[in-house]
Amino acid sequence: MTSKPQDPFFKPIGDRVEETDKLPEDAAESGETTVDEEAPVQTIESLCMRCGEENSGADSWTESEQGSLYTAKILNRGDLNRQVVKSSYATIIIPEFELTIPAKRGQLTTVEGLVRDVIGDLSADQPLRRIQDEPTYEKIKALLKKLHDSLGDDEEGEPVTHGPDGEPLPDDAPLRKSFTVKVDDPAGNSWVEFLGSMADPKWSLKTYDRSREQDVVLGLVGLEDAEETEKVRAIGEEEAKKIEAGESVDEDGDENGEVYIFPGTCSSCHAPCDTKMKKVVIPYFKDILIMSTNCDRCGYRDNEIKSGSAISEQGKRITLKVEDTEDLARDILKSENCGLEIPEIQLVLQPGTLGGRFTTLEGLLTQVYDELSEKAFARGDAAEAKEERTTFEEFLGKLKQVMKAEIPFTVILDDPLANSYLQNIYAPDPDPNMTVELYDRTWDQNEELGLNDMKVEGYEEDAEEEKEA
Repeated sequence: MTSKPQDPFFKPIGDRVEETDKLPEDAAESGETTVDEEAPVQTIESLCMRCGEENSGADSWTESEQGSLYTAKILNRGDLNRQVVKSSYATIIIPEFELTIPAKRGQLTTVEGLVRDVIGDLSADQPLRRIQDEPTYEKIKALLKKLHDSLGDDEEGEPVTHGPDGEPLPDDAPLRKSFTVKVDDPAGNSWVEFLGSMADPKWSLKTYDRSREQDVVLGLVGLEDAEETEKVRAIGEEEAKKIEAGESVDEDGDENGEVYIFPGTCSSCHAPCDTKMKKVVIPYFKDILIMSTNCDRCGYRDNEIKSGSAISEQGKRITLKVEDTEDLARDILKSENCGLEIPEIQLVLQPGTLGGRFTTLEGLLTQVYDELSEKAFARGDAAEAKEERTTFEEFLGKLKQVMKAEIPFTVILDDPLANSYLQNIYAPDPDPNMTVELYDRTWDQNEELGLNDMKVEGYEEDAEEEKEA
Protein backbone atom coordinates (compact mmCIF):
# COMPACT_ATOMS: atom_id res chain seq x y z
CA MET A 1 0.00 0.00 0.00
CA THR A 2 1.47 3.33 -1.02
CA SER A 3 0.74 6.51 0.87
CA LYS A 4 -0.52 9.59 -0.88
CA PRO A 5 1.99 12.34 -1.52
CA GLN A 6 1.76 15.14 1.02
CA ASP A 7 -0.12 18.25 -0.04
CA PRO A 8 2.57 20.87 -0.74
CA PHE A 9 0.33 23.57 0.69
CA PHE A 10 0.28 21.97 4.16
CA LYS A 11 3.92 21.46 5.10
CA PRO A 12 5.01 21.00 8.75
CA ILE A 13 5.78 24.29 10.47
CA GLY A 14 9.49 23.47 10.79
CA ASP A 15 9.72 22.59 7.09
CA ARG A 16 8.08 25.69 5.66
CA VAL A 17 10.93 26.90 3.47
CA GLU A 18 10.45 29.05 0.39
CA GLU A 19 12.99 29.97 -2.27
CA THR A 20 12.86 33.46 -3.72
CA ASP A 21 14.89 35.55 -6.12
CA LYS A 22 13.97 38.83 -4.42
CA LEU A 23 16.76 38.52 -1.88
CA PRO A 24 20.34 39.52 -2.74
CA GLU A 25 22.13 37.66 -5.52
CA ASP A 26 21.08 34.23 -6.77
CA ALA A 27 19.68 32.14 -3.91
CA ALA A 28 17.92 32.57 -0.62
CA GLU A 29 15.78 30.65 1.80
CA SER A 30 13.04 31.86 4.09
CA GLY A 31 11.48 29.77 6.82
CA GLU A 32 9.50 30.02 10.02
CA THR A 33 10.55 28.53 13.33
CA THR A 34 9.53 28.90 16.96
CA VAL A 35 12.10 29.36 19.73
CA ASP A 36 10.69 27.75 22.90
CA GLU A 37 7.65 29.74 24.08
CA GLU A 38 8.50 32.96 22.26
CA ALA A 39 6.70 34.45 19.29
CA PRO A 40 7.27 33.01 15.79
CA VAL A 41 10.48 34.21 14.20
CA GLN A 42 11.13 34.53 10.48
CA THR A 43 14.67 33.51 9.55
CA ILE A 44 16.30 34.46 6.25
CA GLU A 45 19.44 32.88 4.85
CA SER A 46 21.09 33.95 1.61
CA LEU A 47 23.94 32.42 -0.39
CA CYS A 48 25.64 34.09 -3.34
CA MET A 49 26.43 31.50 -6.01
CA ARG A 50 29.02 33.85 -7.55
CA CYS A 51 31.31 34.66 -4.59
CA GLY A 52 30.08 32.26 -1.89
CA GLU A 53 29.05 35.07 0.48
CA GLU A 54 26.61 33.84 3.13
CA ASN A 55 24.23 35.96 5.17
CA SER A 56 21.43 35.36 7.62
CA GLY A 57 18.88 37.39 9.50
CA ALA A 58 15.86 37.07 11.77
CA ASP A 59 12.80 39.14 12.50
CA SER A 60 9.59 38.73 14.47
CA TRP A 61 6.06 39.10 13.18
CA THR A 62 4.52 40.26 16.46
CA GLU A 63 4.19 43.57 18.29
CA SER A 64 5.00 43.71 22.00
CA GLU A 65 3.51 46.23 24.40
CA GLN A 66 6.78 46.56 26.35
CA GLY A 67 10.50 46.50 25.74
CA SER A 68 12.64 43.67 27.07
CA LEU A 69 16.09 43.40 28.65
CA TYR A 70 17.66 39.94 28.74
CA THR A 71 20.77 39.36 30.85
CA ALA A 72 22.92 36.22 30.76
CA LYS A 73 26.10 35.49 32.73
CA ILE A 74 28.59 33.65 30.50
CA LEU A 75 30.79 31.57 32.81
CA ASN A 76 31.58 28.36 30.91
CA ARG A 77 31.71 26.94 27.39
CA GLY A 78 28.12 25.72 27.60
CA ASP A 79 26.93 29.30 28.10
CA LEU A 80 28.53 30.27 24.79
CA ASN A 81 26.04 27.98 23.03
CA ARG A 82 22.97 29.85 24.29
CA GLN A 83 20.74 30.77 21.36
CA VAL A 84 20.10 34.46 20.77
CA VAL A 85 17.32 36.03 18.72
CA LYS A 86 18.23 39.65 18.05
CA SER A 87 15.74 41.89 16.32
CA SER A 88 16.75 44.83 14.16
CA TYR A 89 15.99 47.22 17.06
CA ALA A 90 18.02 45.41 19.73
CA THR A 91 21.25 46.68 21.28
CA ILE A 92 23.87 44.25 22.61
CA ILE A 93 25.84 45.32 25.69
CA ILE A 94 28.87 43.59 27.27
CA PRO A 95 29.68 45.74 30.36
CA GLU A 96 32.98 44.02 31.25
CA PHE A 97 34.50 45.11 27.92
CA GLU A 98 32.64 48.46 27.77
CA LEU A 99 31.27 47.22 24.47
CA THR A 100 27.94 48.28 22.95
CA ILE A 101 26.72 46.89 19.63
CA PRO A 102 24.14 49.28 18.16
CA ALA A 103 20.91 48.12 16.59
CA LYS A 104 21.27 46.74 13.08
CA ARG A 105 19.89 43.75 11.14
CA GLY A 106 18.18 40.93 13.03
CA GLN A 107 20.04 37.72 13.76
CA LEU A 108 19.39 34.16 14.90
CA THR A 109 22.71 33.10 16.40
CA THR A 110 24.45 32.11 19.64
CA VAL A 111 26.40 34.08 22.24
CA GLU A 112 29.62 32.84 20.68
CA GLY A 113 28.33 33.86 17.25
CA LEU A 114 27.69 37.41 18.48
CA VAL A 115 31.21 37.73 19.84
CA ARG A 116 32.72 36.18 16.69
CA ASP A 117 30.85 38.73 14.56
CA VAL A 118 32.26 41.58 16.66
CA ILE A 119 35.77 40.17 16.31
CA GLY A 120 35.34 39.89 12.56
CA ASP A 121 33.98 43.43 12.18
CA LEU A 122 36.73 45.00 14.31
CA SER A 123 39.53 42.98 12.73
CA ALA A 124 38.57 43.87 9.16
CA ASP A 125 40.01 47.42 9.19
CA GLN A 126 42.90 46.85 11.62
CA PRO A 127 45.65 46.94 8.93
CA LEU A 128 44.37 50.33 7.75
CA ARG A 129 44.03 51.67 11.31
CA ARG A 130 47.63 50.66 12.03
CA ILE A 131 48.78 53.11 9.36
CA GLN A 132 46.27 55.94 9.78
CA ASP A 133 45.43 55.90 13.51
CA GLU A 134 47.84 53.87 15.62
CA PRO A 135 46.34 54.80 19.07
CA THR A 136 42.93 53.52 17.97
CA TYR A 137 44.61 50.45 16.50
CA GLU A 138 46.22 49.62 19.86
CA LYS A 139 42.96 50.08 21.77
CA ILE A 140 41.04 47.80 19.41
CA LYS A 141 43.88 45.28 19.53
CA ALA A 142 43.59 45.13 23.33
CA LEU A 143 39.81 44.70 23.05
CA LEU A 144 40.21 41.90 20.50
CA LYS A 145 42.61 40.15 22.88
CA LYS A 146 39.95 40.26 25.63
CA LEU A 147 37.26 38.96 23.27
CA HIS A 148 39.46 36.06 22.14
CA ASP A 149 40.26 35.20 25.77
CA SER A 150 36.55 35.23 26.63
CA LEU A 151 35.98 32.57 23.96
CA GLY A 152 38.95 30.48 25.05
CA ASP A 153 40.90 31.00 21.80
CA ASP A 154 44.64 30.36 21.52
CA GLU A 155 47.37 32.99 21.07
CA GLU A 156 46.73 33.08 17.34
CA GLY A 157 43.03 33.74 17.87
CA GLU A 158 41.99 30.29 16.69
CA PRO A 159 39.16 28.41 18.49
CA VAL A 160 40.22 25.72 20.98
CA THR A 161 37.85 22.74 21.09
CA HIS A 162 40.07 20.05 22.66
CA GLY A 163 42.12 19.91 25.83
CA PRO A 164 45.82 18.99 26.16
CA ASP A 165 44.84 15.31 26.41
CA GLY A 166 43.06 15.47 23.05
CA GLU A 167 39.61 15.07 24.59
CA PRO A 168 36.82 17.52 23.64
CA LEU A 169 36.37 20.29 26.19
CA PRO A 170 33.20 19.75 28.30
CA ASP A 171 30.40 22.32 28.43
CA ASP A 172 31.12 23.03 32.10
CA ALA A 173 34.76 23.99 31.38
CA PRO A 174 35.24 27.51 32.80
CA LEU A 175 36.24 30.40 30.55
CA ARG A 176 39.42 32.39 31.12
CA LYS A 177 37.35 35.58 31.23
CA SER A 178 33.70 35.45 32.23
CA PHE A 179 31.40 38.19 30.97
CA THR A 180 27.80 39.36 30.80
CA VAL A 181 25.61 39.70 27.72
CA LYS A 182 22.65 42.09 27.79
CA VAL A 183 20.13 42.27 24.94
CA ASP A 184 18.07 45.46 25.21
CA ASP A 185 15.20 45.52 22.74
CA PRO A 186 12.56 48.29 22.95
CA ALA A 187 10.45 46.28 20.47
CA GLY A 188 10.39 43.30 22.86
CA ASN A 189 11.07 40.84 20.03
CA SER A 190 14.50 39.57 21.05
CA TRP A 191 15.28 36.48 23.13
CA VAL A 192 18.16 34.80 24.94
CA GLU A 193 17.99 31.10 25.71
CA PHE A 194 17.73 29.94 29.32
CA LEU A 195 19.15 26.60 30.40
CA GLY A 196 16.70 24.13 31.90
CA SER A 197 13.94 26.52 32.93
CA MET A 198 13.32 30.20 33.57
CA ALA A 199 14.72 29.62 37.06
CA ASP A 200 18.19 29.57 35.45
CA PRO A 201 20.30 31.56 37.97
CA LYS A 202 22.53 32.96 35.22
CA TRP A 203 19.60 34.27 33.16
CA SER A 204 17.10 37.04 33.82
CA LEU A 205 14.40 38.95 31.95
CA LYS A 206 13.07 42.42 32.66
CA THR A 207 10.33 44.25 30.81
CA TYR A 208 9.93 48.01 30.76
CA ASP A 209 7.67 50.69 29.34
CA ARG A 210 9.05 52.30 26.21
CA SER A 211 9.90 56.00 26.12
CA ARG A 212 8.19 58.33 23.68
CA GLU A 213 11.41 58.52 21.61
CA GLN A 214 11.53 54.72 21.34
CA ASP A 215 7.91 54.61 20.18
CA VAL A 216 8.79 57.09 17.44
CA VAL A 217 11.79 55.00 16.33
CA LEU A 218 9.60 51.89 16.20
CA GLY A 219 6.99 53.74 14.15
CA LEU A 220 4.31 53.25 16.80
CA VAL A 221 3.83 56.99 17.30
CA GLY A 222 4.00 59.72 14.70
CA LEU A 223 6.11 62.84 15.01
CA GLU A 224 3.01 64.99 15.47
CA ASP A 225 1.93 62.90 18.44
CA ALA A 226 5.44 63.16 19.88
CA GLU A 227 5.37 66.95 19.55
CA GLU A 228 2.04 67.04 21.36
CA THR A 229 3.59 65.02 24.15
CA GLU A 230 6.46 67.51 24.38
CA LYS A 231 3.92 70.31 24.89
CA VAL A 232 2.36 68.41 27.77
CA ARG A 233 5.83 67.77 29.19
CA ALA A 234 6.61 71.49 28.97
CA ILE A 235 3.57 72.24 31.11
CA GLY A 236 4.91 69.80 33.69
CA GLU A 237 8.28 71.57 33.64
CA GLU A 238 6.56 74.87 34.40
CA GLU A 239 5.00 73.28 37.47
CA ALA A 240 8.46 72.01 38.47
CA LYS A 241 9.86 75.55 38.21
CA LYS A 242 7.16 76.71 40.61
CA ILE A 243 8.29 74.04 43.05
CA GLU A 244 11.92 75.15 42.72
CA ALA A 245 10.82 78.72 43.44
CA GLY A 246 9.42 77.53 46.75
CA GLU A 247 5.78 77.39 45.74
CA SER A 248 3.98 74.29 46.96
CA VAL A 249 1.79 72.32 44.58
CA ASP A 250 -1.80 71.98 45.74
CA GLU A 251 -2.99 68.46 45.11
CA ASP A 252 -6.61 68.81 46.20
CA GLY A 253 -5.49 69.92 49.66
CA ASP A 254 -3.36 66.80 50.12
CA GLU A 255 -0.66 67.38 52.73
CA ASN A 256 1.59 65.04 50.72
CA GLY A 257 1.63 67.46 47.78
CA GLU A 258 4.62 69.63 48.80
CA VAL A 259 7.96 68.68 47.28
CA TYR A 260 11.23 70.16 48.55
CA ILE A 261 14.27 70.41 46.27
CA PHE A 262 17.86 70.59 47.54
CA PRO A 263 20.67 71.42 45.08
CA GLY A 264 23.75 69.20 45.22
CA THR A 265 26.16 67.18 43.09
CA CYS A 266 25.93 63.70 41.58
CA SER A 267 27.98 61.13 43.51
CA SER A 268 28.80 59.35 40.22
CA CYS A 269 29.82 62.08 37.74
CA HIS A 270 29.91 65.13 40.13
CA ALA A 271 27.61 67.14 37.87
CA PRO A 272 25.04 69.53 39.44
CA CYS A 273 22.07 67.47 40.57
CA ASP A 274 18.95 68.07 42.65
CA THR A 275 17.61 65.88 45.45
CA LYS A 276 13.84 65.96 45.91
CA MET A 277 12.15 65.21 49.22
CA LYS A 278 8.50 64.55 49.89
CA LYS A 279 6.46 63.51 52.90
CA VAL A 280 4.13 60.54 52.46
CA VAL A 281 1.52 59.34 54.93
CA ILE A 282 1.08 55.56 54.83
CA PRO A 283 -2.40 54.48 56.01
CA TYR A 284 -2.38 52.59 59.31
CA PHE A 285 1.31 53.39 59.79
CA LYS A 286 3.16 56.69 60.14
CA ASP A 287 4.68 59.56 58.14
CA ILE A 288 7.78 58.87 56.07
CA LEU A 289 10.15 61.02 54.03
CA ILE A 290 11.11 59.88 50.53
CA MET A 291 14.27 61.42 49.07
CA SER A 292 15.08 60.87 45.40
CA THR A 293 18.11 61.84 43.31
CA ASN A 294 18.16 61.64 39.50
CA CYS A 295 21.16 62.85 37.49
CA ASP A 296 20.25 64.09 34.00
CA ARG A 297 23.86 63.86 32.83
CA CYS A 298 24.90 60.26 33.61
CA GLY A 299 21.53 58.71 34.51
CA TYR A 300 22.48 57.89 38.12
CA ARG A 301 19.47 57.30 40.34
CA ASP A 302 19.11 56.81 44.06
CA ASN A 303 16.36 56.94 46.63
CA GLU A 304 16.27 56.82 50.38
CA ILE A 305 13.54 56.44 52.99
CA LYS A 306 13.56 58.14 56.38
CA SER A 307 11.04 58.10 59.17
CA GLY A 308 9.15 61.34 59.77
CA SER A 309 8.10 60.40 63.30
CA ALA A 310 9.70 60.07 66.72
CA ILE A 311 11.85 57.08 67.67
CA SER A 312 9.66 54.21 68.84
CA GLU A 313 10.12 52.86 72.35
CA GLN A 314 10.01 49.27 71.09
CA GLY A 315 11.21 47.33 68.09
CA LYS A 316 8.91 45.54 65.66
CA ARG A 317 9.09 42.13 64.02
CA ILE A 318 6.73 41.44 61.05
CA THR A 319 6.24 37.88 59.76
CA LEU A 320 4.36 37.20 56.52
CA LYS A 321 3.56 33.80 55.02
CA VAL A 322 3.57 34.19 51.23
CA GLU A 323 1.34 31.67 49.45
CA ASP A 324 0.63 33.14 45.99
CA THR A 325 1.60 35.93 43.58
CA GLU A 326 -0.94 38.33 45.08
CA ASP A 327 1.22 38.58 48.19
CA LEU A 328 4.15 39.74 46.03
CA ALA A 329 2.19 42.90 45.16
CA ARG A 330 2.05 44.06 48.81
CA ASP A 331 3.67 47.42 49.51
CA ILE A 332 6.74 47.18 51.72
CA LEU A 333 8.74 49.83 53.49
CA LYS A 334 12.15 48.58 54.59
CA SER A 335 14.09 51.10 56.65
CA GLU A 336 17.88 51.20 56.60
CA ASN A 337 17.98 49.66 60.10
CA CYS A 338 15.71 46.74 59.19
CA GLY A 339 16.93 43.19 58.64
CA LEU A 340 15.20 40.73 56.30
CA GLU A 341 15.10 36.95 56.49
CA ILE A 342 13.61 34.12 54.39
CA PRO A 343 14.28 30.89 56.33
CA GLU A 344 13.17 28.53 53.53
CA ILE A 345 16.15 29.49 51.33
CA GLN A 346 18.48 30.54 54.18
CA LEU A 347 18.53 34.18 53.06
CA VAL A 348 19.51 36.71 55.73
CA LEU A 349 20.03 40.42 55.02
CA GLN A 350 21.69 42.33 57.83
CA PRO A 351 20.45 45.83 58.80
CA GLY A 352 21.85 48.41 56.42
CA THR A 353 21.76 46.14 53.37
CA LEU A 354 20.16 47.89 50.36
CA GLY A 355 19.45 50.96 52.53
CA GLY A 356 15.89 52.22 52.88
CA ARG A 357 13.40 51.07 50.25
CA PHE A 358 9.71 51.75 49.59
CA THR A 359 8.53 49.32 46.92
CA THR A 360 6.58 46.06 46.59
CA LEU A 361 7.66 42.71 47.98
CA GLU A 362 8.39 41.50 44.45
CA GLY A 363 10.44 44.62 43.72
CA LEU A 364 12.51 44.17 46.88
CA LEU A 365 13.22 40.50 46.12
CA THR A 366 14.16 41.41 42.54
CA GLN A 367 16.63 43.99 43.80
CA VAL A 368 18.14 41.45 46.20
CA TYR A 369 18.56 39.00 43.31
CA ASP A 370 20.15 41.63 41.05
CA GLU A 371 22.62 42.70 43.73
CA LEU A 372 23.65 39.16 44.64
CA SER A 373 23.91 37.85 41.08
CA GLU A 374 25.87 40.85 39.83
CA LYS A 375 28.44 40.72 42.62
CA ALA A 376 28.66 36.95 42.78
CA PHE A 377 29.30 36.44 39.05
CA ALA A 378 31.73 39.34 38.81
CA ARG A 379 34.27 38.08 41.33
CA GLY A 380 36.71 36.98 38.62
CA ASP A 381 39.22 34.18 38.56
CA ALA A 382 39.44 33.88 42.35
CA ALA A 383 35.89 32.57 42.39
CA GLU A 384 36.27 29.95 39.72
CA ALA A 385 36.02 27.12 42.22
CA LYS A 386 33.41 24.93 40.60
CA GLU A 387 31.81 23.65 43.79
CA GLU A 388 31.42 27.11 45.30
CA ARG A 389 29.94 28.51 42.11
CA THR A 390 27.50 25.64 41.73
CA THR A 391 26.26 26.07 45.31
CA PHE A 392 25.58 29.75 44.77
CA GLU A 393 23.84 29.08 41.47
CA GLU A 394 21.52 26.67 43.27
CA PHE A 395 20.78 29.36 45.86
CA LEU A 396 19.96 31.91 43.13
CA GLY A 397 17.70 29.34 41.49
CA LYS A 398 15.74 29.01 44.76
CA LEU A 399 15.62 32.80 45.07
CA LYS A 400 14.08 32.99 41.58
CA GLN A 401 11.38 30.54 42.64
CA VAL A 402 10.67 32.75 45.65
CA MET A 403 10.50 35.85 43.41
CA LYS A 404 7.68 34.22 41.43
CA ALA A 405 5.97 32.60 44.45
CA GLU A 406 6.45 29.17 42.90
CA ILE A 407 7.04 27.84 46.42
CA PRO A 408 5.50 29.07 49.69
CA PHE A 409 7.90 31.01 51.88
CA THR A 410 8.09 33.27 54.92
CA VAL A 411 9.33 36.87 55.05
CA ILE A 412 10.55 38.22 58.39
CA LEU A 413 11.23 41.95 58.84
CA ASP A 414 13.03 42.82 62.08
CA ASP A 415 13.31 46.56 62.71
CA PRO A 416 14.57 47.69 66.16
CA LEU A 417 13.22 51.21 65.47
CA ALA A 418 9.81 49.98 64.21
CA ASN A 419 10.13 52.12 61.08
CA SER A 420 9.36 49.32 58.61
CA TYR A 421 5.98 48.43 57.18
CA LEU A 422 4.35 45.58 55.26
CA GLN A 423 0.93 46.17 53.74
CA ASN A 424 -2.06 44.53 55.41
CA ILE A 425 -4.47 43.86 52.53
CA TYR A 426 -7.25 43.15 55.05
CA ALA A 427 -6.85 46.45 56.94
CA PRO A 428 -8.32 47.52 59.28
CA ASP A 429 -9.02 43.85 60.06
CA PRO A 430 -6.16 41.53 61.07
CA ASP A 431 -4.27 39.74 58.29
CA PRO A 432 -4.45 35.93 58.81
CA ASN A 433 -1.09 35.43 57.08
CA MET A 434 0.79 38.18 58.90
CA THR A 435 1.83 38.60 62.52
CA VAL A 436 3.26 41.76 64.09
CA GLU A 437 5.28 41.49 67.30
CA LEU A 438 6.58 44.36 69.44
CA TYR A 439 9.62 43.75 71.61
CA ASP A 440 11.96 45.65 73.91
CA ARG A 441 15.32 46.47 72.43
CA THR A 442 18.42 45.09 74.08
CA TRP A 443 21.18 47.30 75.48
CA ASP A 444 23.44 46.30 72.59
CA GLN A 445 20.82 47.35 70.05
CA ASN A 446 20.37 50.73 71.73
CA GLU A 447 24.16 51.14 71.82
CA GLU A 448 24.46 50.37 68.11
CA LEU A 449 21.70 52.88 67.32
CA GLY A 450 23.30 55.53 69.53
CA LEU A 451 20.32 55.70 71.88
CA ASN A 452 22.13 54.97 75.15
CA ASP A 453 23.97 58.31 75.06
CA MET A 454 20.94 60.26 73.85
CA LYS A 455 19.32 62.49 76.44
CA VAL A 456 16.13 64.37 75.58
CA GLU A 457 15.15 65.62 79.08
CA GLY A 458 17.10 67.75 81.53
CA TYR A 459 19.93 68.43 79.12
CA GLU A 460 19.72 72.15 79.88
CA GLU A 461 20.84 71.52 83.46
CA ASP A 462 23.77 69.41 82.26
CA ALA A 463 24.83 72.20 79.92
CA GLU A 464 24.78 74.74 82.76
CA GLU A 465 26.82 72.43 85.02
CA GLU A 466 29.44 72.07 82.27
CA LYS A 467 29.68 75.85 81.97
CA GLU A 468 30.13 76.27 85.73
CA ALA A 469 32.79 73.58 85.76
